[in-house]
Amino acid sequence: MAGATDVMDDVRALATEAVHAGRDDLARQGLHAPPIDLSTTYPSYDSRAEAARIDAFAANGAVLEGPPVYGRLGNPTVARFETALARLEGTESAVAFASGMAALSAVLLVRNAMGLRHVVAVRPLYGCSDHLLTAGLLGTEVTWVDPAGIADALRPDTGLVMVESPANPTLAELDLRAIAHACGTVPLLADNTFATPVLQRPAEQGARLVLHSATKYLGGHGDVMAGVVACDEEFARRLRQVRFATGGVLHPLAGYLLLRGLATLPVRVRAASANAAELARRLAADPRVTRVHYPRLGGAMIAFEVSGDPHEVIAGVRLVTPAVSLGSVDTLIQHPASISHRIVDAEDRRTSGVSDRLLRLSVGLEDVEDLWRDLERALGPGRGSGPARRVAPGRPNRSVSTEG
Repeated sequence: MAGATDVMDDVRALATEAVHAGRDDLARQGLHAPPIDLSTTYPSYDSRAEAARIDAFAANGAVLEGPPVYGRLGNPTVARFETALARLEGTESAVAFASGMAALSAVLLVRNAMGLRHVVAVRPLYGCSDHLLTAGLLGTEVTWVDPAGIADALRPDTGLVMVESPANPTLAELDLRAIAHACGTVPLLADNTFATPVLQRPAEQGARLVLHSATKYLGGHGDVMAGVVACDEEFARRLRQVRFATGGVLHPLAGYLLLRGLATLPVRVRAASANAAELARRLAADPRVTRVHYPRLGGAMIAFEVSGDPHEVIAGVRLVTPAVSLGSVDTLIQHPASISHRIVDAEDRRTSGVSDRLLRLSVGLEDVEDLWRDLERALGPGRGSGPARRVAPGRPNRSVSTEG
């Protein structure tokens, strides 16, 4: 099993890490592809030693030395993915879960167990993250603030500050370094699902916890559901204990698919981002579109507001897939007010920029001209913008909102 001690000491470029992290021990074992360990349990004839190892895990949550014990305590294939993601995000450790929401729930449970139930958060967040905090389903109490109000909102029982940048679905960008400073000693959790470590590494800007819905870009092919938190080893140990107790474990096959997905992550994100930047420019020039949101750091996500009925646009696409989720190799479109953010109170949606005419586009790897023809047709009657000059990904345009 790959671990931190198996990784080369040399500093490697992100593209190299994406291909090799979590696999550094394979050649020495005479392997090329990572093995998939599907065992749920592992034999041991020394029950006293097993008891001692389980006691040690219960005490500190450290990764077990020696052979595995039980799938809920850890899995070698999943551990490879965790090693690789930690390397890409620049953190000591990473802990994987069955979904992004399971990962966020584990973070909240860790803080709740310490008596720190208060969360300060900035909207917009992914709709289910918003709901989890607002509904207090895990005993949390949330204070929603603008970024400038974070420091004033902190209390003695504040256990977490949560932000998402670029935000889902408006793509609003936040100054993570300034926010981390405002947090003081309170951990900052940054949801990095949209940007991925290809475009930003929040830990380098002061975030203690980096959350991913790994279902999205990390997997990249719409065939795996997972979540992961990249963090320091101290917090990782607590997360492992919660994962063991609650059972939100990642299946080994999902861990294998995620590790494979990481190998092409930089190539996929950069290619899809180039398509997205071009589509954002064309949408901004189209009179049927009233506003386009595209982040300064680039990326493959676009949000745009239409003058007509957004539901007609959804119904009109043929090449683009009308579906929830994002980050796949194919292009997806959805109406956040009806789907991903429906669970958020309507007024809270509107005040955070999620209008009823907003559409969210996750741009894939198709030819950009084919994508544009499909979108232009789906936008309905009216004068389209026609072919447009290509611009660099993420470059601000006067017609494009880069603030969400």
